[in-house]
Amino acid sequence: MLKINNLQYQYKNADDLYTYNLEVKPSEVVAILGQSGSGKSTLLDIVAGFIEPSAGSVVLDGQELLGLSVEKRPITILFQNHNLFEHLSVQKNILLGVNKTLKDSIEEVEKVQDILKEVGLEAYEHKLASELSGGQQQRVALARILMRREPILLLDEPFSGLDDDTRIEMLELVQKITGEHKLHTIMVTHDIDDCNRIANHIYKMQNHTLVKQ
Repeated sequence: MLKINNLQYQYKNADDLYTYNLEVKPSEVVAILGQSGSGKSTLLDIVAGFIEPSAGSVVLDGQELLGLSVEKRPITILFQNHNLFEHLSVQKNILLGVNKTLKDSIEEVEKVQDILKEVGLEAYEHKLASELSGGQQQRVALARILMRREPILLLDEPFSGLDDDTRIEMLELVQKITGEHKLHTIMVTHDIDDCNRIANHIYKMQNHTLVKQ
């Protein structure tokens, strides 16, 4: 289980103190609602290690994550910007998630092929990322996450730029992947419909404090 206890953060030269308490079980999607600037993405930044809190703890299965460097945290993040290399193939983009040299073994290539089947892109392995639609590119980004096999998945409004049908497909894919791989998924969004569609629990930022709904 992922436990976030009394996590606090205060921006420099600001009076507001953000406070977070949250639990995520394996195979659960927990959604965080809030308007822009409410502090919901700040939580993801703390969990990922981009910023350090003034108090609190982030514990996964008994291991404290605070203090670990960004690259050592068992976390993957999916942003609205999928961060693909458009001049590279789908296969190469996914392999970059685990091997920055692009030297691929037969085992890794076979793993990519299996993951592409899982996200519905088995026919696109050798297509350039620039040739894909927005929804397909986000599927590649999800495939790269699966390639890394980290237990915590953070979603920072990654599907807000997609059309309704594609967004729903992606949300349902996240729900499926979270369950099958026993991920601890935290999704930041401003859309209550997205929460109701796939979230096991919903929290909301209220007066700089995370409150369970």
